[in-house]
Amino acid sequence: MAHDMPQLTRRHVLGSGAAISAAAIAGCFGGDDDDDSFIHITQSQERDEDFDPVIANDAYSAQVYQLVYDGLYEFGEGLELEPNVATDFPDVENDGTRYLFEIHEGIEFHNGDELTASDVAHSFTAPVEEDTENASSYNMIEDIEIIDDHQLQVDLFDPYGPFELQTMAVTIVNEDVRTDDPEDYNTNPVGSGPYTWGDWSANEFAEVELWDDYWDDDLELNIDTVRFEAHADEAGRISDIDAGNTDVAMDIPNADWEDLDANDDVTVTGAESPTYMYMAFNCNEGPTTNPEVRRAICHAFSMQDFIETHAEHVASPMYSPVPPVVNEVWGFPEDEYRDMLPEYDPDEAEALLDEHAPDDFEPTIIAPEGLRAQLAERIATRLDEIGYGADAQILSFDALVDTYVTGEYEDYAMYFLGWTGGPDPDYYLYPLFHESQEEVNQGHFYEGSDGFHDAIAEGRETADQDERYDIYEPVIREIVEELPALPAFTQDNTMAIGQYVDGLEAHPNVASNPNLASKHYDVSVE
Repeated sequence: MAHDMPQLTRRHVLGSGAAISAAAIAGCFGGDDDDDSFIHITQSQERDEDFDPVIANDAYSAQVYQLVYDGLYEFGEGLELEPNVATDFPDVENDGTRYLFEIHEGIEFHNGDELTASDVAHSFTAPVEEDTENASSYNMIEDIEIIDDHQLQVDLFDPYGPFELQTMAVTIVNEDVRTDDPEDYNTNPVGSGPYTWGDWSANEFAEVELWDDYWDDDLELNIDTVRFEAHADEAGRISDIDAGNTDVAMDIPNADWEDLDANDDVTVTGAESPTYMYMAFNCNEGPTTNPEVRRAICHAFSMQDFIETHAEHVASPMYSPVPPVVNEVWGFPEDEYRDMLPEYDPDEAEALLDEHAPDDFEPTIIAPEGLRAQLAERIATRLDEIGYGADAQILSFDALVDTYVTGEYEDYAMYFLGWTGGPDPDYYLYPLFHESQEEVNQGHFYEGSDGFHDAIAEGRETADQDERYDIYEPVIREIVEELPALPAFTQDNTMAIGQYVDGLEAHPNVASNPNLASKHYDVSVE
């Protein structure tokens, strides 16, 4: 009997990005010519202030603690997993349900404890045993046998396709210190990463300090102290980098991109990410249950024109439910999907609606604030131009989350949301399209063709990646053809960097930014 398969939660759904009060940013930071071993990072959202990876579930806390811990594997520049604490990729046995890992000898935590296989095992199992919000990321593991201090065997209930592309990137905690006082560990973490925990004040700042005894001599580390503060207000964040009050400002608004790019003291850069926005149709009630009506609405506006107007520097078009940066790993025929999507053709949109929609068709579109709200309003305008119109309602994120899963036409015909995941298609197809996720992560209630949902589940429970490609490709093709959800655009990871910071590049994984301890870049402050 199959075990409970991992369930992504709506915590993975992207918030509206609404600004919240940021902690006041004190002086004494940013571009200090007298201190070239210090760097100040301005994050774009406040942290949950959880620094224990077993319980932490927000990207902004992870941006801090990713410098304090090591991963068994870590994401490379193309989101591929690379061995880190593991000496190599695991041996796989028992039809993809048994993984044998070997870890480097001589790795120490910051308190001098040796990092052993027992610490790795605890990092895999603690989220499930303690029923944390991260339990679904590891509950496919049936048992772990510690062979010796540097080898362990991990057995799964069933083959789990994303294990080799995502789950193995577990962050390793110190089992003894953590289990001795879990509450203290959350705000005073002890890892084995290149930086040790430094000063911290809740909702104000967090600092990490370079660890001179870091085990990996191949890593070029040139910055002694990294200080994180959050400034959710976009204008304030941009003002800080413009004025030289911070060294790195993260998440650059499109409207500010060109002005910052013209500033000789600042470099703006970005990396395409697996984060993307989409518009889903109500396939449960109302005219949008008809795929021809869905197709008509997609013909009514130009996604390309919208992106060029509102998000040219910070977003990229999407042609399938699998983000382009993930598609680069898998090689699905994205060009074919692009050609299958409806082009901007208002005459065709009007003709289809005249044939398939009621005369008084005026769909309700619900969206959070920001770019998605602007796109909802753009679609309403275009539908109005062809004689129909739409009611674009901008909701708070909490209200949107409560509404978009009802399946009732009086609540919505379309809704805008976002999603992010790792380098595996399962993270996009299962939560957003499998029938088990209705009313949890999806409100389109798409029934699909015979075998559609079975194929998504089969892809998850298949270990061979080539077999998974063959399973997933028709699923993706059906989504592009039938349009239960229209992929809109990716949201790139962007940052503005003082010119005196050399070698810093944005990473596609939001939690891996700032990418200060990379095997691929040598970051320094000149």
